[in-house]
Amino acid sequence: MKTLGLIGGMSWESTQVYYKLLNEMIRSERGGLHSASLLLHSFDFAEIEAYQAQGDWRAATTALCEAAVGLKKAGAECIVICTNTMHKMALEVEKASGLPVLHIADATARAIQKKALKKPLLLATDYTMKQDFYKGRLRDLHQIHVVIPNDDDCQKVHDIIYEELCQGIVSQQSKETYIDIIKSYQQQGCDGVILGCTEIGLLIHPSDVTLPLLNTTILHCREAVQFALN
Repeated sequence: MKTLGLIGGMSWESTQVYYKLLNEMIRSERGGLHSASLLLHSFDFAEIEAYQAQGDWRAATTALCEAAVGLKKAGAECIVICTNTMHKMALEVEKASGLPVLHIADATARAIQKKALKKPLLLATDYTMKQDFYKGRLRDLHQIHVVIPNDDDCQKVHDIIYEELCQGIVSQQSKETYIDIIKSYQQQGCDGVILGCTEIGLLIHPSDVTLPLLNTTILHCREAVQFALN
């Protein structure tokens, strides 16, 4: 079994989901007392969030690259960035560490193609929804064109992530806000929903909506397990 190097803490609320899923999936595959071989670098998210808010992506990139190099020195054989947004610097992390980065957008793309979705809605942080590092990769490498909410809906989705989900708050009111947004874009022809932030799966579940949900945390973990076992 290969050792996975996790870059987490962004936020730890979803990183703990990664840890649980990876171990459950390995046990499901191998049985018995088997669990995942993992190394984790967990950031103080307040520091990373400050870089994001200030638009200091250079400092954020340096931090993630240093973390990846440290994981390689400790014995990691690939890098798993446990957040969608910070895949903005995935190529730099891969180059700095010399290890493959298992890209969350690629895992998502394969699931979209398997379900034959033509017009998926992307819900994520404002950075992921509006910048091109994520939706551009889906478009350019996988020929998938996603729908982005309008500015008002983007702000609602983003604020709930940072002000609630990243702080362990899961509220019925916010769930209903997300469901209303999803229903609105379903009426406009969207045929699936990408939960493009690793925290959103804490709030929205398949039973909450009628559209197919693509939980990127689960998809990413499945790809990581395949790498570890193959």
